[in-house]
Amino acid sequence: MKLTSTLLLAASICLAQESDIVIKIMKGDRSVVAVPDMRGTGDAQNHMGVFNRTLFSDLQDSGYFTMAPKSMYPVQLPQQPTDFKPPLPPPAARPGAAQPTPVSQGPWLTDWSGPPVSANYLTVGYSAVQNDRIVLFAWLFNVNQPDLANAQVFGKLYFGTVDETGARKVAHEFAADILAKFGALSLSGSKIYFSSDRTGANQKEIWGMEHDGSNQKQITQLRSISISPAVSPDGTRLAFTTFAGGSPSIMLFSLESGRMLRFYNQRASLNATPTFTPDGKQVIFSSTAAGGGAQLYICDADGSGFRRLTSSPSIDIEPKVNPRTGAEVVFTSGRSGPPQIYKMNMDGANAIRLTSGEGDAVNAAWHPDGQHIAFSWTKGYDPGSYNIFVMDVATRQYVQLTHGQGRNENPTWAPDGRHLVFSSNRSGSNQIWTMLADGTQARQLTTQGRNGNPVWSK
Repeated sequence: MKLTSTLLLAASICLAQESDIVIKIMKGDRSVVAVPDMRGTGDAQNHMGVFNRTLFSDLQDSGYFTMAPKSMYPVQLPQQPTDFKPPLPPPAARPGAAQPTPVSQGPWLTDWSGPPVSANYLTVGYSAVQNDRIVLFAWLFNVNQPDLANAQVFGKLYFGTVDETGARKVAHEFAADILAKFGALSLSGSKIYFSSDRTGANQKEIWGMEHDGSNQKQITQLRSISISPAVSPDGTRLAFTTFAGGSPSIMLFSLESGRMLRFYNQRASLNATPTFTPDGKQVIFSSTAAGGGAQLYICDADGSGFRRLTSSPSIDIEPKVNPRTGAEVVFTSGRSGPPQIYKMNMDGANAIRLTSGEGDAVNAAWHPDGQHIAFSWTKGYDPGSYNIFVMDVATRQYVQLTHGQGRNENPTWAPDGRHLVFSSNRSGSNQIWTMLADGTQARQLTTQGRNGNPVWSK
C-alpha cells in the first residue's frame, strides 16, 4: 500500500512538472473567438471563400484561441459597427412574474458573449473592390464589454489584389494584427526548409515552403544527397550538409541571390551538421579534421578562423547555439555511451549531460526563449522508436509530446515559440509535420517523396 502511494505521488509530481513546462511555453488559457464568414460586394465576393478559410485557419492554428463553433452562431451576423443595436430596456415585471429580458433591436454583443457561443472576441467585416484592389474593412470586438465604444479593440483597412493571392494576403494581415493584440507573433511569411528525395532515387535536395505547407519549391539542384539545413538568423542564408563533392561537406546558399556562397571546408572525411551563431557571423559544425571521431568546431561564415571546441573520446554532432544568450551550445554526444544531449559553453568548457543516459537522445533544438529545448528520445521505447520531448534546461524537467505514433525526429521551433516542425513516418512514409508545443494540432505538410530534417525560419 505504501509503495502504491509513493508511485502515485511520484506520478502526480511528474504530471505537475509536465504541465508547468507546457503552461510556461503556451502562456496560459486561450480566449474564445468567434470568426463568422465575411461577405464581399461585387468581384470581391468571388474570393471570400479563400479569405474566410485563411483567417479562420490562421487564428485556429496559432494556438492562442479556442474557436467558437460556427454552428452556434446567431442568425444575424454584423458586418460593421453600425450593425450593432443595443437592446431596449425590458418592460416592467409584473409582481411574482419572471424578470423580462431586454428587447432586441438587432445584433448585439451579448448575442456572442452569452450561451451558446460564449465567445470573448468577435471578428466583423466585409470586402469590396475599389480602384482595382480588394479592400477589407475589418474590426475586432471584445464582446464581454458593456458598450460598443469599449468593445471595439481595433478597426482597420487592408488592401490586396483582386484574386486569391490578394484575399489570402489581407486575411493573413488581419490575423497578424489580431495576434499582435495578444502579444503573439504571426507565422505568416515564415518559411520551413527541409530535405526531400522527391526529385529522384538516391538524391536529396533542400526544399522550402510556407509555414502551412503551401508553395513548396526546390532550393538546391546538386543531384546528390543534401541534408540538415540550417538558416541564418536574418533568414538570408542556408547552410547544409551535402555529398555533392564525395564525402560529406558543408555548403552555404544565398536565399536572396539563389547562388552558392564561399565556404572553405577543412580537409576531412566529414564536415557536417552546421548551425549559425545568433549574430550570423560564425558557423559551428561537426568535423573529423583532427582524425578519429567527429568533434565540434567553430569558424567564420566563410570557413576561415577554424577552431576546435570539443575533444571527447566519442562522436560529437548536431550543435545548436542558444539564440537568447549566444553563450551556450547543446549537442549530441556518445561520450557516456548511447547518444545523449549535452550542453557546454561556447568555448567548449563545462560540458554537462542534460538527458538521463537512458535510450538514445538526439536532435536538440533551442526554444526562442533560450530556456527550453526540444529533442528526440527513445526513452521508454524500443531502440529506434523516437518521440519528441521538451525540456526545461535549468531544471532538466521534461514533457513528452508524441506517444507511439511512428518515428518522430528533428524537432525545430517556430519563430513564435508555440509551434514545432518535425519529421515523422506516422502516415506511412517520412513526412514533415507541425504541432503545438503541447503536442496537439498535429498537421502533415508534405506528401510527395520522403522528407526530413526540417528547420523553421522567420
